[in-house]
Amino acid sequence: METSPPESNAARHGPLGGVRVLDLSAYIAGPYACSLLADQGADVIKVEPPSGDNLRQYPSTLPSESRAFLGVNRSKRGIVLDLKRADDHAALLKLVRDADVLVHNFRPGVPERLHIGHEQLSLINPRLVYCAITGYGDSGPLKDKAGYDQVLQTMTGMCTLQGKRGGPPEIIYGSVVDYYAAALLAAGVSSALYERERSGLGQFVGVSLLRSALTMQSARMIWAEGESLDIGRDMRSGGVTGIHPTRDGWIYISANTARFWKALCAKTGLGALADDPRYDTVRKRAQHFAEILPQLHAALAARSALEWEDLFGDEVPCAAARRIEDMFDHPQVQSQGIIDTFEHPLVGRYRGVAQSIRFGRTPGPAPFAAPVLDQDTAAVIAALEDDADSAFGKR
Repeated sequence: METSPPESNAARHGPLGGVRVLDLSAYIAGPYACSLLADQGADVIKVEPPSGDNLRQYPSTLPSESRAFLGVNRSKRGIVLDLKRADDHAALLKLVRDADVLVHNFRPGVPERLHIGHEQLSLINPRLVYCAITGYGDSGPLKDKAGYDQVLQTMTGMCTLQGKRGGPPEIIYGSVVDYYAAALLAAGVSSALYERERSGLGQFVGVSLLRSALTMQSARMIWAEGESLDIGRDMRSGGVTGIHPTRDGWIYISANTARFWKALCAKTGLGALADDPRYDTVRKRAQHFAEILPQLHAALAARSALEWEDLFGDEVPCAAARRIEDMFDHPQVQSQGIIDTFEHPLVGRYRGVAQSIRFGRTPGPAPFAAPVLDQDTAAVIAALEDDADSAFGKR
């Protein structure tokens, strides 16, 4: 595994082969969106300030690099530009002339002050797909406010609904809003590139963490005319579907359908519950969970979570609660080729997520490690000074 792509941009394959992306974003949402594009063959150049992406400084048990930075910046080349310096700013504009996509997560107004706003760059490259990811969008009273994943979780009701009934709000760990925003941005870029094939023009693509957090909750964001606003919007289906204790470990069980409910009762020796008309719908089981759960927990105490997982098989949707570390060598993960081994100049060899989407006819290029700070600056700047035959020449 190489730390830089072993092939030129023209030779890269995948459905986005030949697409050039300038990634000026930091943290998770923007950078991971660009990694998703790189998975599909795009040539991504990560542009960092001299201080580097702030994610590099996040806590990590790795001494030389942030684990989070490695995880969200795979398959990119990395350069350093100080956009307040005239020569570095000019270098970025040269890159923009031949780029297909530019992604940033500056607050509204900052790109214009740096002379890299949408209208400014569109004059240089009308085909540019210009992507801005913000906390709250580019208009409204909160547009200048810094937005972060867990701030938006808390604001939009996710934490309130995550908490136990009657208990305090709870954060959903794992940066779910950031990662969903990354997926929205990658999808938006792909759509804009598709439309450009017909119009010949790029366009602005905007994604915000606010939009991401509310889009994730579209099943809850329904308010019918004449309906009280203060109603129950909890999508949880009651006490049966959820995580339960066993003799050793915990297991998640989903038994919402009649078929799975009957199979669960049969497998746990609770056949009488399956035949009881008081429990024959998911709504009724939610109403009577206090009667059902003690019997279910007593039955589950006979085996470990892994034993129940094996016994339920494909008749009862379930999963024993595992650690993330257990996924590296899980046979299903291995069979899907989700994990690969990377070589990094500072970290050495490590294993991580390789690609997120499978394409049958146009598989993406082999992934490579996230760049160290300033790794490819010299090569990229030198290529800018070469003629049209260079990797960055006019197409």
